Amino acid sequence: MLAFALSTAWRLGAQDAGARLDGRVPPEVRRAVQDIAADAAARGLPTEPLVQKAIEGGAKRVPAERLIAAVRALAARLAEATDAARAGGLATPQADVVEGGADGLSAGLATGQVSELVRASHTPYDAALVLRVAATLAALGVPPKQTVQLVEGLMKDGRSATDLLGLPGEVQAQVAGGETPTQAAEGAAHGGGNGPPGRAPDFVPPGQTKPHHPNHRP
Repeated sequence: MLAFALSTAWRLGAQDAGARLDGRVPPEVRRAVQDIAADAAARGLPTEPLVQKAIEGGAKRVPAERLIAAVRALAARLAEATDAARAGGLATPQADVVEGGADGLSAGLATGQVSELVRASHTPYDAALVLRVAATLAALGVPPKQTVQLVEGLMKDGRSATDLLGLPGEVQAQVAGGETPTQAAEGAAHGGGNGPPGRAPDFVPPGQTKPHHPNHRP
């Protein structure tokens, strides 16, 4: 009876995915994504990212073969992220954790690094949030190893979850100011705003001018 119930749920989920894609993607994409979603559901993987990927690709008029390949690749990453989360200690990882892990893999993190971040996550640092932050940092160009060290270091220092959430914005702002992603991450690791070790205190990023302090006396 349980197997029958699960099989019915998978079929209904796949049918819902197909219905949502009607008129948004070519018929061959609809059929392929419906099958991919059904297989993902049968393996306990989240299917919403697959549907959204197909809808996004349809809106951008991505060729059918490329779009199907992209959805299939995403399903593979979701499966890989699920295995990584389980290796990190979560027996039944929630959809948001799996999606965060898949984003991290897409950005260049290794499966072992995803597992390490899940293992390091603890209250008040939700594993899904930790993975999303790490994925965003890696997507900004911070090397994967440095990304993991930065996120884990912030948690070990007892910084707030809000600080963790604001980390990508801090790095992005420093990059916009002329630093490389590596330099920006080093600055964030040393107190957010302090320069990396060895940098002169009066360093000015390329393209900027040193601020004028009218009350300063030599």
